[in-house]
Amino acid sequence: MRVDLNPRARRSVLMDALSPILAFAAAVAIGGIVVAAMGRSPAAAFVTYFIAPLSEIWSLQEVALKAAPLALIATGLAFCFRANIWNIGAEGQFVVGGLFGGWIAVATHGMAGPTFWVLPAMLIAGTLAGAAYAMIPALLKVKLGVSEILTSLMLVYVAELLLDYMARGPLRDPAGYNFPQSVTFDDAARLPYLMEGDSLHAGVLIALAAVVIATFVLARTLFGFEVRVLGASPRAARFAGFSDARLTMAVFAISGGAAGLAGIAEVAGKIGQLQPSISPGYGFTAIIVAFLGRLSPVGILVAALVIALTTIGGEGAQIDLKLPLDLTRAFQGLLLALVLGADALSRYQVRLVPGVVR
Repeated sequence: MRVDLNPRARRSVLMDALSPILAFAAAVAIGGIVVAAMGRSPAAAFVTYFIAPLSEIWSLQEVALKAAPLALIATGLAFCFRANIWNIGAEGQFVVGGLFGGWIAVATHGMAGPTFWVLPAMLIAGTLAGAAYAMIPALLKVKLGVSEILTSLMLVYVAELLLDYMARGPLRDPAGYNFPQSVTFDDAARLPYLMEGDSLHAGVLIALAAVVIATFVLARTLFGFEVRVLGASPRAARFAGFSDARLTMAVFAISGGAAGLAGIAEVAGKIGQLQPSISPGYGFTAIIVAFLGRLSPVGILVAALVIALTTIGGEGAQIDLKLPLDLTRAFQGLLLALVLGADALSRYQVRLVPGVVR
């Protein structure tokens, strides 16, 4: 007995729309069974994970702040993944963007004179640093045929060690009692808050702008069409005169630049200084977000909010219900698997065919 997957002659628009909702419901049901097996109330866990974070202003802001870098990174990754190019190193590009953008804040700390240019320079430096770092696996792939999966992933650890060294060494605050961190950034080097007294900063607006721009580029421009064609059929893309090498470089630059921008937005926003670690794993989680959003910028925004909601809820469940934080990560991975499975079932018809599997 073997399993055959045949493309459906007619795909149901209703099932395409309902499949992620059904997958989410299935993930919640499985999660409830696991919680019950651990001796906790599934109803209490559901409220803690999905209701409580939406009931307070501060928690809503935290959801938005966690969703913003995820949406920004995943939107950039969508260009790569749509072209069937696998940038797995967004975490490293995030770190490099935060490091190089933050270096400008450290270098200009306490500077006399006009400082209006500092924050724009930081954002540009972070974006360019992330894009440049992404060019390393892109060039190795284009020139030498090296797998971008391995090179982009290995470069994550190089970036993290570089940040650790800089925060403990050259960029460490000399008046910081030997703590491994830089000086606290000046106000001119911080992203402005959207409302006085709140924690929500302009990084959220940057992520929303990226979603809008990416939606337009992918749907309404020749470049977006080239990306879609390369992903659907590389041979057809070559026949159409599209350059594999050029598109590979372009999508890596876009995804790396988006990750770098997210990195400096996080450093200039919530953190406010350089530390040995500036990311809780946004670059890796963004891969889940990209596929949960079906590589659509609008879908990615919704998926980022869902993942951020479960992350904040998971922190609450860890405190209130004494549930391990790893359970939240397992739930996010399960959600991705179920969404991908539901997508496959909506696109393909599963048939069991008698015979010997070879």
